[in-house]
Amino acid sequence: MVLLIDYGMGNIGSIRRALEECGADVCVSNSPDDLKNAERIVLPGVGSFADGIKNLKKYCWIERIRQEVLENRIPILGICLGMQLLATHGQENGNNEGLDLIQGDVVRMVSTDANERIPHIGWNNVFRKHEHPLFENIQDGTDFYFVHSYHFIPERNADILAVTPYCGSFVSAIYRNNILGVQFHPEKSIPMGFQLLKNFLYKI
Repeated sequence: MVLLIDYGMGNIGSIRRALEECGADVCVSNSPDDLKNAERIVLPGVGSFADGIKNLKKYCWIERIRQEVLENRIPILGICLGMQLLATHGQENGNNEGLDLIQGDVVRMVSTDANERIPHIGWNNVFRKHEHPLFENIQDGTDFYFVHSYHFIPERNADILAVTPYCGSFVSAIYRNNILGVQFHPEKSIPMGFQLLKNFLYKI
């Protein structure tokens, strides 16, 4: 069973439909107690880091997520804001503590190129830094769909799974053991986004 966390910050409907089309048994939940039955966890998110972590705290998700992911080794996939919330800190609307599942900071994107607009919206290439099952059967440099103004800077280069050439270069996918995150929206990136979700469901 895939537990899709509903903390008031995500496009839950489209991600649920995408996961179900990929063959998943999906439970959309606003109760941390449901984590005990999860085989996979998906943390979506649209909006600011500050509001996202505030809602996770409000609904008592933080410690339960950390327990299931770090102690029980349940795979988790963070999507867009969900990936950013995996970080130690986020600078959007103040300096806020994150889930600290992968150490690093989320900072605003900066560009010196007049042709690069922020927020970064649209299709862009994703280039792998390492081979990983999450990108199995996906050609390197494939386009995925992005909508964001902030990006994740991990403390360790080893946690960087993929990068995208925008604002110089930013980290577009991260991983450490059972913890994964993508800055893009796989549910909006058909067909390769669906391939990535299938890889998370069946290869991780």
